[in-house]
Amino acid sequence: MTNNVTSIEDETRRLELDTLSAQKWANEGKVEDWVHKYLLSGRGGPTDPEFSEGLKREKRWWNGPVELNLSDLSPAFGPEQGMEYVVDQDQWYTLTSKLANSFSNPASLPPVIAEYRAGALSIRDGNTRYGAMKLLGWTTCWVVIWYNAESDYRQHSQILFGRKMT
Repeated sequence: MTNNVTSIEDETRRLELDTLSAQKWANEGKVEDWVHKYLLSGRGGPTDPEFSEGLKREKRWWNGPVELNLSDLSPAFGPEQGMEYVVDQDQWYTLTSKLANSFSNPASLPPVIAEYRAGALSIRDGNTRYGAMKLLGWTTCWVVIWYNAESDYRQHSQILFGRKMT
């Protein structure tokens, strides 16, 4: 670990909630378990047991963490009109700039959690991280994607990885 790693990044690593730990869990076939651990940790903000329980209500299919262009993601929360959850521009800048000042390495952050919705990737957790990454001029981030239908999972996996999923 280098000396320029922030305490936020250090804490995330220690709790095994960073991208590298998510990759480890995914390699063991447990990315969904990692997602629930993350959502219940309070690391990304307040704990979100409702989100975790909602994901458990139905069968889901998972990909990731996968590195994607920020432009491939659709934020649900932010200052732009038409977003699902609109926040004041000044409040947004305060939130994202504070986070941006604490970021140094994309892999040390928890991956963004996105839902595949009719060909789009809707950010369901990590909108503020996404905004901070954009402020920093980053062009990619790590994402865990869930699918509500196996057919969506198979089709999108083929696009992501260039191979059919069996």
